[in-house]
Amino acid sequence: MVGGGGREHAMCMALSAGDVATIAAPGNPGTAAIARNVDIAADDIDALVSVARSEDVTLVVPGPEVPLVAGLADALAAAGIPCCGPSAAAARLEGSKVFTRVLAAEAGVPGPRYRIVRDTDDFAAAVDAFDAPPVVKADGLAGGKGVSLPNTMDECRREVRHLLDGRLGDAGASVVLEERLVGVEASLFYACRGLEAVPLPHAKDHKRLGTGDLGPNTGGMGAMSPNPIVDASLERVVADTIVAPTLAAIARRGAPFSGFLYAGLMLTGDGPRLLEFNVRLGDPEAQVILPRLESDAFVETCRWVAGLRTDPPTVGVDRRPTCGVVVASEGYPGTPRRGDPIAVDPTLATSDRWFIHAGTALDAGTLVTAGGRVGAVVARGRTANEARRRAYDGVALVSFPGMTIRTDIGETA
Repeated sequence: MVGGGGREHAMCMALSAGDVATIAAPGNPGTAAIARNVDIAADDIDALVSVARSEDVTLVVPGPEVPLVAGLADALAAAGIPCCGPSAAAARLEGSKVFTRVLAAEAGVPGPRYRIVRDTDDFAAAVDAFDAPPVVKADGLAGGKGVSLPNTMDECRREVRHLLDGRLGDAGASVVLEERLVGVEASLFYACRGLEAVPLPHAKDHKRLGTGDLGPNTGGMGAMSPNPIVDASLERVVADTIVAPTLAAIARRGAPFSGFLYAGLMLTGDGPRLLEFNVRLGDPEAQVILPRLESDAFVETCRWVAGLRTDPPTVGVDRRPTCGVVVASEGYPGTPRRGDPIAVDPTLATSDRWFIHAGTALDAGTLVTAGGRVGAVVARGRTANEARRRAYDGVALVSFPGMTIRTDIGETA
């Protein structure tokens, strides 16, 4: 298992439920309790391949997008090691917003109107296509800092100029301007292999820092599963009009997609529209999705994606909802405090509630903060409200200086 955040702790838990011996690279204090951590960075491709070979690893399951875009799956394939993740060519679905917009348009996937800007001379003509300030997106991976929603055309011009001038390096060498859609955001997740896609449980993420959807955008302050606004009819529409055409289009380009596909959508009055694709499970969505998979469902899904079994797995799903509340450091998402001791009451952990480690570390045996999103308390219940109550009861059993939470995760249920 490649990665060291909350998503990866949840993945290790799901793998251990399938009775699989796991190595986590680099892992965190949470994964250390259920896997063997090795001190290898998630983007050190050569070292990851080397340890997979020396340890006779039978399957690599990447968590984050960076190593996939950098070619981890390709390097593993060259070494004869199966990987549950897409090739670098297929990972362009997340690695390049220009690539995805062009591919989606060719495939007839519904999405916002867009224009591509590669230099300041392009901007004047591109911006004339919009009646209101468009969304500005850097083409490449930018660690969550590549999307802005300017309020005026002047703000839009400044943002585009800053990107083209190198504020985000190569990630901003090209810029996509997109029509700002009105609706409700939703995310659906699929395990994919070639033209086949197996739906996974869906979730609702809460992006903004503050209660009531106030404050800056973050990587996610909590999530709930299932998403209360997603029904079977919507799932069919998304599968037929967005996922299937995309898989067919990228296969025609000689880069069939095998991995986890995260479709970020805007549900508009005219139906779902594609905002973005990610080529891995979401964070913190994975923390609430994976506990709903029964027994060895995650292991068998990963094996199928990687080509280690021929038939798609039957993904058994626990009907009980889950809710996860992120506990973040003071200063997040800007410059978070680090090194503060974390106290987690032992009574937090039950059969239906657990603490997921993300930005944590051990300092002389003491658990301390080591990142913006420190962890998450995840709970399940017979109803969404019961899961939410149990999660917040668990949050009360975690403390560290400057701990930041939202108090409305899951309220929309």
